Amino acid sequence: MKQRVRSITVLALLSVVLLSACSGQSIFSSVGASLPALTQTLAQSAQPQVTAQPTVPQPVQGAAVPQSEAIAAFQGTLESIYQNVNPSVVNIRILQSATGMEGLMPGNQDLPEMPFNFPFPFNDPGNQDQQGQQAPEQQSPDQQAPDQSTPQYNQGAGSGFVWDQAGHIVTNNHVVDGAEKVEVTFSDGTTVPATVVGKDVNTDLAVIKVDVSADKLRPIQLADSTQVKVGQLAVAIGNPFGLEGTMTVGIISSMGRTLPVAEGTQARQSYSIPNIIQTDAPINPGNSGGVLVDSQGALIGVTAAIESPVRANAGIGFAIPSVTVQKVVPELIAKGSYEHPWIGISAMDLTPDLAKAMNLNADQRGALVEEVVAGGPAEMAGLRASDKQHTLDGQNVKIGGDVIVAVDGTPIKGMSELIAYLADHTSVGQQIVVSVLRDGQKTDVDLTLGKRPGAEENKAVAQTQPGKNQPNAWLGIRGADVTAGLAEAAKLPSEVKGVLVQQVENNSPAEKAGLRGGTESVTVNGEQVMVGGDVITAIDGQAVSGIQSLRNILAKHNSGDNVSLEVLRDGQLVALQVTLASYPNPGQ
Repeated sequence: MKQRVRSITVLALLSVVLLSACSGQSIFSSVGASLPALTQTLAQSAQPQVTAQPTVPQPVQGAAVPQSEAIAAFQGTLESIYQNVNPSVVNIRILQSATGMEGLMPGNQDLPEMPFNFPFPFNDPGNQDQQGQQAPEQQSPDQQAPDQSTPQYNQGAGSGFVWDQAGHIVTNNHVVDGAEKVEVTFSDGTTVPATVVGKDVNTDLAVIKVDVSADKLRPIQLADSTQVKVGQLAVAIGNPFGLEGTMTVGIISSMGRTLPVAEGTQARQSYSIPNIIQTDAPINPGNSGGVLVDSQGALIGVTAAIESPVRANAGIGFAIPSVTVQKVVPELIAKGSYEHPWIGISAMDLTPDLAKAMNLNADQRGALVEEVVAGGPAEMAGLRASDKQHTLDGQNVKIGGDVIVAVDGTPIKGMSELIAYLADHTSVGQQIVVSVLRDGQKTDVDLTLGKRPGAEENKAVAQTQPGKNQPNAWLGIRGADVTAGLAEAAKLPSEVKGVLVQQVENNSPAEKAGLRGGTESVTVNGEQVMVGGDVITAIDGQAVSGIQSLRNILAKHNSGDNVSLEVLRDGQLVALQVTLASYPNPGQ
């Protein structure tokens, strides 16, 4: 009889939930699949009743279970989270000159995971275009075109949260990068100017500072993101599309993702942010820099990007974990920057097929070293790059290099784990022991970590030319060197060298010439890369071997020069005529 009563209790409560959904008031549509309060209620109702005062009253057989207790408990939890967390979340408005939108290899373009980059409509999504101007179809017939001599500005918005009562506010680097004006609006409507204190492109974090009274500053409470589990409640609060104080609810969908660094292709190597949290809590453009909190209202991540074909929520969002925030933000406040440990290699996951090709056990895992950066820590320690070619699935790949299987005794199963270990457990100048398989034998290599090349070093390389501080000629693409791994992923002939065009900047010389960017996202060496675009192989008959040689050639040209690009497109060589333009916002 007791078993029958418990079964009726569960079925009755489930019926209430289903009826709620049918009536258009489904709580599942608001909270996703993780309902701790309802789960607890169901579990309690299924337990043998041993006290006179059960947690959930036993219903009379055949009677409906009151939905108020289960739903009210969950709603109360959400209301409490919002009341406690929303005062810590701010809206960030930025202004940037329209000519400051990056140069040769723009970092502010959308990645495959689509960081919520500006510009996008701020206050009125229906009445503004992406340049912050009134949309052409809504201009009156007699309205004159903007005077091109008048400075034009891009307007954007993002989110942030209060870090301390000294006025420091945390957001994403891509929200404020390049901003000439930053404004912060608190939940009570107070709007004040802010200054940028520190930025780190390699974690996409930034700190800005406001000067307000302490009573307006409610610092966020931090949780330990290493303890977060898939299936737990996840609550996002931010400013999607400029709609301040918006709260959405879902679950933790996955842990341990990697997210490409927005400016990675500015350098010869690209990098990833490790330990990324994936959630289905709805997040959209404008949520960048906002909070992802747990059921206690404590920060577990900073919402940073989405995977979506429509640049809006598609159920896959990414957040930078709180442990990374705790490590980086104090350094940004104290020094304005953060130094990342660097090993100086390009590597790929060792797959069963690659393992067999190297006469290793098929179940052997690790990070196969493809290339070793000249003068980097790995080269000085004696790590060996791959020096043999192997045909795999019709593609030539590099094999024969060291396979990293452990660092300081911690097993490494692939490139993502190597990146995560370096980020979580090491620092610049630290000596580590790298265990590698070399010619089938395990050996330990002592390696002293260096400092990862930063955005300033990369930018300096991009802007250098004889006798001048910046280039005069601008093409307007985002690209990557065609390596063996990239050629395989892009289904290019193994002998092809050049620059794979991943994205083409709006209104750039490249766009006007018809250059094509990538159409498909693939993973190469743990990095997300857009493939399917043109491969630049030569300029005016001069071979282009990679990004650096492309920069060197362009450095010899001036704005207004006409050049002929030779590109590989769909297996055919195509010639395109390009009129180069002035480099946007020179010297910045």
